[in-house]
Amino acid sequence: MSAQDIIFAKQTVKILCVDALLAVAVLFSGGCALGPKYRTPAVEIPTAYKEAGDWEPAKPNDQNLGGNWWTIFKDSQLDALELQVNVSNQNLKEAEAQYQQARAALRYNRADYYPTVTAGASASRTNVSGNAPPPGSRSAGTTYNDFVLPFDFSYQADVWGRVRRTVESSREQAQASAADLATVNLSLHADLAIDYFQARSLDAQEQLLNSTVKQYEDALELNQSRYEGGLASEVEVQQAKTQLETTRALAIDVGVLRAQYEHAVAILIGKPPAEFSLPPLPLTAPPPAIPVSVPSELLERRPDIAAAERRVASANAQIGVAQSAYFPVISLTGGGGFESSSITTLLNGPSGLWSFGASAMGTIFDVGRRRALTDQARAAYEVQVAAYRESVLTGFQQVEDNLAALRILEIEAKVQDEAVMAAQSSLDLSNTRYSGGVTSYLEVTIAQSAALADEVTAVNILGRRMANTVLLIQALGGGWDRSTLPARPECWGKLVSSARSGGVNSDLPR
Repeated sequence: MSAQDIIFAKQTVKILCVDALLAVAVLFSGGCALGPKYRTPAVEIPTAYKEAGDWEPAKPNDQNLGGNWWTIFKDSQLDALELQVNVSNQNLKEAEAQYQQARAALRYNRADYYPTVTAGASASRTNVSGNAPPPGSRSAGTTYNDFVLPFDFSYQADVWGRVRRTVESSREQAQASAADLATVNLSLHADLAIDYFQARSLDAQEQLLNSTVKQYEDALELNQSRYEGGLASEVEVQQAKTQLETTRALAIDVGVLRAQYEHAVAILIGKPPAEFSLPPLPLTAPPPAIPVSVPSELLERRPDIAAAERRVASANAQIGVAQSAYFPVISLTGGGGFESSSITTLLNGPSGLWSFGASAMGTIFDVGRRRALTDQARAAYEVQVAAYRESVLTGFQQVEDNLAALRILEIEAKVQDEAVMAAQSSLDLSNTRYSGGVTSYLEVTIAQSAALADEVTAVNILGRRMANTVLLIQALGGGWDRSTLPARPECWGKLVSSARSGGVNSDLPR
Protein backbone atom coordinates (compact mmCIF):
# COMPACT_ATOMS: atom_id res chain seq x y z
CA MET A 1 0.00 0.00 0.00
CA SER A 2 1.45 3.37 -1.05
CA ALA A 3 1.71 6.42 1.19
CA GLN A 4 -1.05 8.07 -0.88
CA ASP A 5 -3.32 5.10 -0.27
CA ILE A 6 -2.67 5.27 3.46
CA ILE A 7 -3.47 9.00 3.53
CA PHE A 8 -6.69 8.41 1.60
CA ALA A 9 -7.76 5.61 3.92
CA LYS A 10 -7.08 7.76 6.96
CA GLN A 11 -9.18 10.58 5.47
CA THR A 12 -12.02 8.14 4.86
CA VAL A 13 -11.90 6.86 8.42
CA LYS A 14 -11.71 10.46 9.69
CA ILE A 15 -14.83 11.44 7.76
CA LEU A 16 -16.71 8.42 9.14
CA CYS A 17 -15.59 9.27 12.66
CA VAL A 18 -16.84 12.85 12.20
CA ASP A 19 -20.19 11.45 11.06
CA ALA A 20 -20.36 9.19 14.09
CA LEU A 21 -19.48 12.08 16.40
CA LEU A 22 -22.21 14.14 14.79
CA ALA A 23 -24.69 11.39 15.56
CA VAL A 24 -23.49 11.27 19.16
CA ALA A 25 -23.75 15.06 19.38
CA VAL A 26 -27.37 14.87 18.30
CA LEU A 27 -27.86 12.02 20.77
CA PHE A 28 -26.79 14.11 23.71
CA SER A 29 -28.32 17.34 22.53
CA GLY A 30 -30.95 18.76 24.84
CA GLY A 31 -34.12 18.24 22.88
CA CYS A 32 -37.38 18.14 24.75
CA ALA A 33 -39.29 15.35 26.42
CA LEU A 34 -42.99 15.56 25.69
CA GLY A 35 -45.69 14.51 28.12
CA PRO A 36 -46.79 15.68 31.57
CA LYS A 37 -44.30 15.93 34.42
CA TYR A 38 -44.88 13.05 36.79
CA ARG A 39 -46.21 13.63 40.28
CA THR A 40 -47.24 10.90 42.68
CA PRO A 41 -51.06 10.85 42.83
CA ALA A 42 -52.51 12.31 46.00
CA VAL A 43 -54.19 9.89 48.40
CA GLU A 44 -56.10 10.45 51.61
CA ILE A 45 -54.03 9.24 54.56
CA PRO A 46 -55.49 9.00 58.09
CA THR A 47 -53.45 10.39 60.94
CA ALA A 48 -53.79 7.18 62.98
CA TYR A 49 -55.28 3.72 62.78
CA LYS A 50 -58.78 3.60 64.27
CA GLU A 51 -58.34 0.06 65.60
CA ALA A 52 -54.92 0.66 67.14
CA GLY A 53 -56.28 1.95 70.45
CA ASP A 54 -53.57 1.44 73.06
CA TRP A 55 -51.53 -0.71 70.68
CA GLU A 56 -47.78 -0.58 71.16
CA PRO A 57 -46.44 2.33 69.04
CA ALA A 58 -43.40 1.73 66.90
CA LYS A 59 -40.15 3.26 68.05
CA PRO A 60 -37.69 4.74 65.54
CA ASN A 61 -35.40 1.72 65.80
CA ASP A 62 -38.07 -0.94 65.31
CA GLN A 63 -40.44 0.54 62.75
CA ASN A 64 -38.80 -1.83 60.29
CA LEU A 65 -39.47 -5.38 61.42
CA GLY A 66 -36.31 -6.51 59.68
CA GLY A 67 -35.91 -8.75 56.68
CA ASN A 68 -36.34 -12.01 58.60
CA TRP A 69 -39.49 -10.83 60.38
CA TRP A 70 -40.48 -14.37 61.39
CA THR A 71 -37.68 -14.46 63.98
CA ILE A 72 -39.90 -12.31 66.19
CA PHE A 73 -41.78 -15.52 67.07
CA LYS A 74 -38.58 -17.11 68.46
CA ASP A 75 -39.32 -20.50 66.89
CA SER A 76 -36.24 -22.25 65.51
CA GLN A 77 -38.30 -24.76 63.53
CA LEU A 78 -40.15 -21.92 61.78
CA ASP A 79 -36.87 -20.08 61.13
CA ALA A 80 -35.38 -23.11 59.37
CA LEU A 81 -38.46 -23.57 57.19
CA GLU A 82 -38.68 -19.90 56.21
CA LEU A 83 -35.10 -19.87 54.96
CA GLN A 84 -35.89 -22.74 52.59
CA VAL A 85 -38.53 -20.64 50.81
CA ASN A 86 -35.80 -18.39 49.36
CA VAL A 87 -33.94 -21.37 47.94
CA SER A 88 -36.55 -23.70 46.52
CA ASN A 89 -39.97 -22.06 46.16
CA GLN A 90 -41.05 -22.14 42.53
CA ASN A 91 -43.45 -19.19 42.71
CA LEU A 92 -40.58 -17.05 43.97
CA LYS A 93 -38.38 -18.25 41.12
CA GLU A 94 -41.15 -17.36 38.68
CA ALA A 95 -41.35 -13.83 40.10
CA GLU A 96 -37.56 -13.48 39.88
CA ALA A 97 -37.66 -14.55 36.21
CA GLN A 98 -40.37 -11.98 35.52
CA TYR A 99 -38.19 -9.31 37.07
CA GLN A 100 -35.26 -10.35 34.87
CA GLN A 101 -37.60 -10.24 31.88
CA ALA A 102 -38.55 -6.65 32.75
CA ARG A 103 -34.86 -5.74 33.06
CA ALA A 104 -34.16 -7.21 29.63
CA ALA A 105 -37.02 -5.20 28.11
CA LEU A 106 -35.54 -2.06 29.67
CA ARG A 107 -32.09 -2.77 28.21
CA TYR A 108 -33.67 -3.42 24.81
CA ASN A 109 -35.40 -0.02 24.79
CA ARG A 110 -32.35 1.72 26.20
CA ALA A 111 -30.32 0.57 23.18
CA ASP A 112 -32.24 3.17 21.10
CA TYR A 113 -30.10 5.86 22.73
CA TYR A 114 -27.22 4.78 20.47
CA PRO A 115 -26.69 4.28 16.73
CA THR A 116 -27.04 0.86 15.19
CA VAL A 117 -23.90 -0.21 13.32
CA THR A 118 -23.83 -3.14 10.90
CA ALA A 119 -20.95 -4.65 8.95
CA GLY A 120 -20.53 -7.38 6.40
CA ALA A 121 -18.48 -8.68 3.54
CA SER A 122 -19.34 -9.96 0.07
CA ALA A 123 -17.51 -11.36 -2.94
CA SER A 124 -18.85 -12.09 -6.41
CA ARG A 125 -17.60 -12.97 -9.91
CA THR A 126 -19.71 -11.74 -12.84
CA ASN A 127 -19.67 -12.43 -16.60
CA VAL A 128 -21.43 -9.75 -18.66
CA SER A 129 -23.29 -10.89 -21.78
CA GLY A 130 -21.51 -10.10 -25.05
CA ASN A 131 -24.82 -8.89 -26.49
CA ALA A 132 -25.73 -6.76 -23.52
CA PRO A 133 -27.10 -3.32 -24.41
CA PRO A 134 -26.07 -0.83 -25.45
CA PRO A 135 -24.38 -2.33 -28.52
CA GLY A 136 -20.63 -1.93 -28.42
CA SER A 137 -20.53 -1.45 -24.68
CA ARG A 138 -17.05 -1.79 -23.27
CA SER A 139 -18.25 -4.15 -20.54
CA ALA A 140 -19.91 -6.54 -22.99
CA GLY A 141 -18.41 -10.01 -22.73
CA THR A 142 -16.16 -9.15 -19.82
CA THR A 143 -15.74 -11.10 -16.62
CA TYR A 144 -14.86 -9.30 -13.37
CA ASN A 145 -14.66 -9.75 -9.62
CA ASP A 146 -16.30 -7.52 -6.99
CA PHE A 147 -15.10 -7.56 -3.39
CA VAL A 148 -16.96 -5.34 -0.88
CA LEU A 149 -16.22 -4.71 2.80
CA PRO A 150 -18.98 -2.30 3.95
CA PHE A 151 -20.37 -1.05 7.24
CA ASP A 152 -23.40 1.14 7.88
CA PHE A 153 -24.89 2.99 10.81
CA SER A 154 -28.33 4.45 11.43
CA TYR A 155 -29.73 6.53 14.24
CA GLN A 156 -33.04 8.16 15.08
CA ALA A 157 -32.39 11.40 16.93
CA ASP A 158 -34.38 11.62 20.15
CA VAL A 159 -35.34 15.25 19.57
CA TRP A 160 -38.85 14.94 21.04
CA GLY A 161 -38.01 12.58 23.88
CA ARG A 162 -39.71 9.48 22.50
CA VAL A 163 -36.79 7.25 23.44
CA ARG A 164 -36.32 8.93 26.79
CA ARG A 165 -39.97 8.48 27.69
CA THR A 166 -39.93 4.87 26.49
CA VAL A 167 -36.86 4.10 28.60
CA GLU A 168 -38.40 5.93 31.53
CA SER A 169 -41.57 3.84 31.23
CA SER A 170 -39.60 0.60 30.93
CA ARG A 171 -37.44 1.47 33.93
CA GLU A 172 -40.52 2.13 36.06
CA GLN A 173 -42.07 -1.12 34.86
CA ALA A 174 -38.91 -2.94 35.93
CA GLN A 175 -39.09 -1.25 39.33
CA ALA A 176 -42.73 -2.32 39.59
CA SER A 177 -41.66 -5.86 38.76
CA ALA A 178 -39.04 -5.67 41.52
CA ALA A 179 -41.76 -4.60 43.94
CA ASP A 180 -43.94 -7.46 42.68
CA LEU A 181 -41.11 -9.84 43.49
CA ALA A 182 -40.95 -8.43 47.02
CA THR A 183 -44.74 -8.81 47.31
CA VAL A 184 -44.57 -12.46 46.28
CA ASN A 185 -41.66 -13.01 48.65
CA LEU A 186 -43.57 -11.51 51.57
CA SER A 187 -46.75 -13.41 50.72
CA LEU A 188 -44.98 -16.77 50.51
CA HIS A 189 -43.22 -16.32 53.85
CA ALA A 190 -46.50 -15.22 55.46
CA ASP A 191 -48.36 -18.21 53.98
CA LEU A 192 -45.72 -20.54 55.37
CA ALA A 193 -45.93 -19.00 58.85
CA ILE A 194 -49.74 -19.20 58.85
CA ASP A 195 -49.75 -22.84 57.70
CA TYR A 196 -47.09 -23.66 60.26
CA PHE A 197 -48.99 -22.10 63.16
CA GLN A 198 -52.23 -23.69 62.03
CA ALA A 199 -50.49 -27.07 62.08
CA ARG A 200 -49.15 -26.36 65.56
CA SER A 201 -52.62 -25.30 66.70
CA LEU A 202 -53.97 -28.64 65.48
CA ASP A 203 -51.13 -30.36 67.33
CA ALA A 204 -52.31 -28.64 70.50
CA GLN A 205 -55.89 -29.64 69.78
CA GLU A 206 -54.90 -33.25 69.15
CA GLN A 207 -52.85 -33.28 72.36
CA LEU A 208 -55.88 -31.99 74.25
CA LEU A 209 -58.18 -34.58 72.73
CA ASN A 210 -55.76 -37.43 73.38
CA SER A 211 -55.41 -36.32 77.00
CA THR A 212 -59.19 -36.18 77.29
CA VAL A 213 -59.46 -39.66 75.76
CA LYS A 214 -57.21 -40.95 78.56
CA GLN A 215 -59.51 -39.36 81.15
CA TYR A 216 -62.59 -40.83 79.48
CA GLU A 217 -60.96 -44.26 79.43
CA ASP A 218 -60.52 -44.01 83.19
CA ALA A 219 -64.12 -42.87 83.53
CA LEU A 220 -65.36 -45.82 81.46
CA GLU A 221 -63.33 -48.24 83.56
CA LEU A 222 -64.80 -46.71 86.74
CA ASN A 223 -68.34 -47.03 85.39
CA GLN A 224 -67.79 -50.62 84.40
CA SER A 225 -66.51 -51.41 87.90
CA ARG A 226 -69.52 -49.69 89.46
CA TYR A 227 -71.86 -51.55 87.11
CA GLU A 228 -70.28 -54.88 87.99
CA GLY A 229 -70.66 -53.98 91.69
CA GLY A 230 -74.29 -53.09 91.21
CA LEU A 231 -73.74 -49.37 91.89
CA ALA A 232 -74.37 -48.13 88.32
CA SER A 233 -76.63 -49.02 85.44
CA GLU A 234 -75.64 -50.26 82.01
CA VAL A 235 -76.95 -46.99 80.59
CA GLU A 236 -74.23 -45.07 82.44
CA VAL A 237 -71.60 -47.45 81.07
CA GLN A 238 -72.83 -46.83 77.52
CA GLN A 239 -72.89 -43.08 78.10
CA ALA A 240 -69.24 -43.19 79.19
CA LYS A 241 -68.35 -45.35 76.21
CA THR A 242 -70.15 -43.00 73.81
CA GLN A 243 -68.28 -40.02 75.22
CA LEU A 244 -64.99 -41.88 74.87
CA GLU A 245 -65.45 -43.05 71.28
CA THR A 246 -66.78 -39.68 70.13
CA THR A 247 -63.68 -37.95 71.49
CA ARG A 248 -61.44 -40.58 69.90
CA ALA A 249 -63.10 -39.87 66.54
CA LEU A 250 -62.50 -36.13 67.00
CA ALA A 251 -58.81 -36.75 67.77
CA ILE A 252 -58.46 -38.85 64.62
CA ASP A 253 -60.29 -36.27 62.48
CA VAL A 254 -57.76 -33.58 63.42
CA GLY A 255 -55.20 -35.53 61.38
CA VAL A 256 -56.98 -34.73 58.09
CA LEU A 257 -56.51 -30.97 58.29
CA ARG A 258 -53.14 -31.32 59.96
CA ALA A 259 -51.87 -33.40 57.02
CA GLN A 260 -53.10 -30.76 54.57
CA TYR A 261 -51.19 -28.00 56.35
CA GLU A 262 -48.07 -30.19 56.40
CA HIS A 263 -48.39 -30.72 52.64
CA ALA A 264 -48.88 -26.97 52.11
CA VAL A 265 -45.66 -26.25 54.01
CA ALA A 266 -43.83 -28.82 51.88
CA ILE A 267 -44.91 -27.09 48.65
CA LEU A 268 -43.92 -23.67 49.99
CA ILE A 269 -40.36 -24.88 50.66
CA GLY A 270 -40.21 -26.52 47.23
CA LYS A 271 -40.43 -30.18 48.25
CA PRO A 272 -42.85 -32.96 47.29
CA PRO A 273 -45.11 -33.76 50.28
CA ALA A 274 -43.82 -37.35 50.22
CA GLU A 275 -40.33 -36.10 51.11
CA PHE A 276 -41.32 -33.83 53.99
CA SER A 277 -42.73 -34.26 57.46
CA LEU A 278 -43.44 -31.64 60.10
CA PRO A 279 -42.76 -32.90 63.64
CA PRO A 280 -45.67 -32.29 66.06
CA LEU A 281 -45.17 -29.24 68.26
CA PRO A 282 -48.27 -28.11 70.18
CA LEU A 283 -48.85 -24.35 70.20
CA THR A 284 -48.75 -22.89 73.70
CA ALA A 285 -47.21 -19.39 73.78
CA PRO A 286 -49.25 -16.30 72.86
CA PRO A 287 -48.18 -14.14 69.89
CA PRO A 288 -45.58 -11.38 70.34
CA ALA A 289 -46.52 -7.70 70.30
CA ILE A 290 -46.11 -6.09 66.88
CA PRO A 291 -45.09 -2.40 66.76
CA VAL A 292 -47.29 -0.34 64.44
CA SER A 293 -46.07 2.87 62.79
CA VAL A 294 -48.18 5.78 61.58
CA PRO A 295 -50.37 5.21 58.49
CA SER A 296 -48.34 7.55 56.28
CA GLU A 297 -45.39 5.16 56.48
CA LEU A 298 -47.46 2.33 55.02
CA LEU A 299 -46.92 3.80 51.54
CA GLU A 300 -43.18 3.28 51.97
CA ARG A 301 -43.44 -0.13 53.64
CA ARG A 302 -45.75 -2.12 51.38
CA PRO A 303 -44.26 -3.46 48.12
CA ASP A 304 -47.67 -3.84 46.44
CA ILE A 305 -48.37 -0.13 46.95
CA ALA A 306 -44.93 0.72 45.59
CA ALA A 307 -45.56 -1.47 42.54
CA ALA A 308 -48.87 0.27 41.87
CA GLU A 309 -47.23 3.69 42.15
CA ARG A 310 -44.43 2.73 39.75
CA ARG A 311 -47.02 1.61 37.20
CA VAL A 312 -48.65 5.03 37.48
CA ALA A 313 -45.29 6.62 36.67
CA SER A 314 -44.82 4.24 33.73
CA ALA A 315 -48.26 5.09 32.34
CA ASN A 316 -47.47 8.80 32.69
CA ALA A 317 -44.32 8.36 30.56
CA GLN A 318 -46.35 6.55 27.90
CA ILE A 319 -48.38 9.74 27.40
CA GLY A 320 -45.16 11.44 26.28
CA VAL A 321 -44.41 8.54 23.94
CA ALA A 322 -47.85 8.91 22.35
CA GLN A 323 -47.49 12.68 21.99
CA SER A 324 -44.13 12.33 20.23
CA ALA A 325 -45.96 10.80 17.26
CA TYR A 326 -47.17 14.32 16.34
CA PHE A 327 -43.62 15.32 15.43
CA PRO A 328 -41.35 14.15 12.61
CA VAL A 329 -38.86 11.34 13.03
CA ILE A 330 -35.34 12.61 12.37
CA SER A 331 -32.94 9.93 11.18
CA LEU A 332 -29.21 9.96 10.50
CA THR A 333 -27.68 7.33 8.25
CA GLY A 334 -24.17 6.70 7.07
CA GLY A 335 -22.02 4.06 5.55
CA GLY A 336 -18.55 3.34 4.40
CA GLY A 337 -16.11 0.62 3.57
CA PHE A 338 -14.01 -0.64 0.68
CA GLU A 339 -14.81 -2.06 -2.74
CA SER A 340 -12.43 -3.42 -5.38
CA SER A 341 -12.31 -5.87 -8.26
CA SER A 342 -9.18 -7.42 -6.74
CA ILE A 343 -8.84 -8.58 -3.20
CA THR A 344 -5.22 -7.41 -3.20
CA THR A 345 -6.30 -3.78 -3.61
CA LEU A 346 -9.44 -3.98 -1.43
CA LEU A 347 -7.91 -2.00 1.43
CA ASN A 348 -6.13 0.56 -0.75
CA GLY A 349 -7.10 4.19 -0.46
CA PRO A 350 -8.90 4.52 -3.82
CA SER A 351 -11.08 1.54 -2.85
CA GLY A 352 -12.67 3.47 -0.01
CA LEU A 353 -16.29 4.59 -0.18
CA TRP A 354 -18.57 6.47 2.22
CA SER A 355 -21.90 8.22 2.44
CA PHE A 356 -23.82 10.25 5.02
CA GLY A 357 -27.36 11.54 5.06
CA ALA A 358 -30.20 12.81 7.22
CA SER A 359 -33.95 12.65 6.82
CA ALA A 360 -37.09 13.82 8.58
CA MET A 361 -40.43 12.13 8.15
CA GLY A 362 -43.72 13.06 9.73
CA THR A 363 -47.36 12.09 9.43
CA ILE A 364 -49.59 14.71 7.85
CA PHE A 365 -52.98 12.99 8.05
CA ASP A 366 -53.94 9.81 9.89
CA VAL A 367 -57.71 10.21 10.52
CA GLY A 368 -57.18 10.83 14.26
CA ARG A 369 -55.01 7.79 14.94
CA ARG A 370 -52.41 9.75 16.93
CA ARG A 371 -55.07 11.55 18.94
CA ALA A 372 -56.67 8.20 19.74
CA LEU A 373 -53.32 6.81 20.91
CA THR A 374 -52.79 9.84 23.15
CA ASP A 375 -56.30 9.52 24.58
CA GLN A 376 -55.66 5.83 25.15
CA ALA A 377 -52.42 6.61 27.02
CA ARG A 378 -54.19 9.18 29.20
CA ALA A 379 -56.97 6.72 29.99
CA ALA A 380 -54.39 4.04 30.84
CA TYR A 381 -52.79 6.53 33.22
CA GLU A 382 -56.13 7.13 34.96
CA VAL A 383 -56.60 3.36 35.26
CA GLN A 384 -53.27 3.04 37.07
CA VAL A 385 -54.04 6.04 39.31
CA ALA A 386 -57.30 4.42 40.40
CA ALA A 387 -55.53 1.09 40.96
CA TYR A 388 -52.86 2.82 43.06
CA ARG A 389 -55.40 4.60 45.25
CA GLU A 390 -57.35 1.37 45.66
CA SER A 391 -54.19 -0.50 46.71
CA VAL A 392 -53.54 2.19 49.35
CA LEU A 393 -57.08 1.87 50.69
CA THR A 394 -56.78 -1.92 50.71
CA GLY A 395 -53.53 -1.64 52.64
CA PHE A 396 -55.17 0.51 55.31
CA GLN A 397 -58.10 -1.89 55.46
CA GLN A 398 -55.87 -4.92 55.99
CA VAL A 399 -53.98 -3.22 58.81
CA GLU A 400 -57.22 -2.14 60.48
CA ASP A 401 -58.77 -5.60 60.03
CA ASN A 402 -55.90 -7.39 61.72
CA LEU A 403 -55.48 -4.80 64.47
CA ALA A 404 -59.16 -5.23 65.28
CA ALA A 405 -58.93 -9.02 65.09
CA LEU A 406 -55.95 -9.17 67.45
CA ARG A 407 -57.44 -6.71 69.91
CA ILE A 408 -60.78 -8.54 70.03
CA LEU A 409 -59.25 -12.01 70.09
CA GLU A 410 -57.05 -11.03 73.02
CA ILE A 411 -60.15 -10.03 74.98
CA GLU A 412 -61.94 -13.18 73.85
CA ALA A 413 -58.99 -15.33 74.95
CA LYS A 414 -59.17 -13.92 78.47
CA VAL A 415 -62.91 -14.53 78.66
CA GLN A 416 -62.49 -18.02 77.21
CA ASP A 417 -59.87 -18.85 79.85
CA GLU A 418 -62.47 -17.97 82.47
CA ALA A 419 -64.96 -20.21 80.70
CA VAL A 420 -62.45 -23.09 80.68
CA MET A 421 -61.86 -22.74 84.42
CA ALA A 422 -65.59 -22.53 85.12
CA ALA A 423 -66.29 -25.60 82.97
CA GLN A 424 -63.56 -27.54 84.76
CA SER A 425 -65.01 -26.56 88.15
CA SER A 426 -68.45 -27.66 86.96
CA LEU A 427 -67.02 -30.99 85.80
CA ASP A 428 -65.28 -31.53 89.14
CA LEU A 429 -68.54 -30.86 91.01
CA SER A 430 -70.48 -33.20 88.73
CA ASN A 431 -67.92 -35.98 89.29
CA THR A 432 -68.21 -35.44 93.04
CA ARG A 433 -72.01 -35.50 92.92
CA TYR A 434 -71.96 -38.65 90.79
CA SER A 435 -69.47 -40.40 93.08
CA GLY A 436 -71.72 -39.56 96.02
CA GLY A 437 -74.75 -40.97 94.25
CA VAL A 438 -76.51 -37.59 94.18
CA THR A 439 -76.88 -37.42 90.39
CA SER A 440 -76.72 -39.61 87.28
CA TYR A 441 -73.78 -39.95 84.92
CA LEU A 442 -75.66 -37.92 82.33
CA GLU A 443 -74.81 -34.77 84.27
CA VAL A 444 -71.13 -35.76 84.15
CA THR A 445 -71.19 -36.31 80.37
CA ILE A 446 -72.83 -32.92 79.84
CA ALA A 447 -70.16 -31.27 81.98
CA GLN A 448 -67.43 -33.20 80.15
CA SER A 449 -68.74 -32.03 76.75
CA ALA A 450 -68.89 -28.42 77.88
CA ALA A 451 -65.38 -28.52 79.36
CA LEU A 452 -63.89 -30.12 76.26
CA ALA A 453 -65.66 -27.68 73.93
CA ASP A 454 -64.35 -24.71 75.93
CA GLU A 455 -60.80 -26.06 75.91
CA VAL A 456 -60.90 -26.68 72.14
CA THR A 457 -62.24 -23.16 71.60
CA ALA A 458 -59.38 -21.73 73.67
CA VAL A 459 -56.84 -23.62 71.54
CA ASN A 460 -58.48 -22.39 68.32
CA ILE A 461 -58.47 -18.79 69.55
CA LEU A 462 -54.73 -19.01 70.17
CA GLY A 463 -54.23 -20.35 66.64
CA ARG A 464 -56.29 -17.49 65.20
CA ARG A 465 -54.27 -14.96 67.17
CA MET A 466 -51.04 -16.34 65.73
CA ALA A 467 -52.44 -16.28 62.18
CA ASN A 468 -53.71 -12.70 62.54
CA THR A 469 -50.34 -11.64 63.93
CA VAL A 470 -48.67 -12.94 60.77
CA LEU A 471 -51.32 -11.21 58.65
CA LEU A 472 -50.70 -7.93 60.50
CA ILE A 473 -46.98 -8.21 59.80
CA GLN A 474 -47.78 -8.85 56.14
CA ALA A 475 -50.20 -5.90 56.06
CA LEU A 476 -47.46 -3.65 57.49
CA GLY A 477 -45.04 -4.73 54.75
CA GLY A 478 -43.00 -7.31 56.65
CA GLY A 479 -40.01 -5.03 57.13
CA TRP A 480 -39.76 -4.08 53.45
CA ASP A 481 -38.77 -0.54 52.54
CA ARG A 482 -39.26 1.36 49.29
CA SER A 483 -35.63 2.45 49.31
CA THR A 484 -34.69 -1.14 48.42
CA LEU A 485 -36.09 -0.74 44.89
CA PRO A 486 -33.27 -0.60 42.32
CA ALA A 487 -32.85 2.93 40.97
CA ARG A 488 -31.32 1.58 37.74
CA PRO A 489 -32.58 -1.97 37.16
CA GLU A 490 -30.69 -2.17 33.86
CA CYS A 491 -27.39 -2.00 35.72
CA TRP A 492 -28.09 -4.29 38.67
CA GLY A 493 -29.11 -7.89 38.35
CA LYS A 494 -30.74 -8.59 41.68
CA LEU A 495 -32.32 -6.86 44.59
CA VAL A 496 -31.14 -5.74 48.00
CA SER A 497 -29.60 -7.97 50.63
CA SER A 498 -31.66 -10.55 52.45
CA ALA A 499 -30.96 -8.77 55.72
CA ARG A 500 -33.17 -5.90 54.59
CA SER A 501 -35.70 -7.44 52.24
CA GLY A 502 -36.73 -10.66 53.88
CA GLY A 503 -34.65 -13.05 51.89
CA VAL A 504 -34.56 -11.60 48.37
CA ASN A 505 -31.19 -12.17 46.73
CA SER A 506 -28.41 -9.67 47.23
CA ASP A 507 -27.38 -6.94 44.79
CA LEU A 508 -24.76 -8.16 42.34
CA PRO A 509 -23.51 -6.07 39.41
CA ARG A 510 -23.96 -7.64 36.04
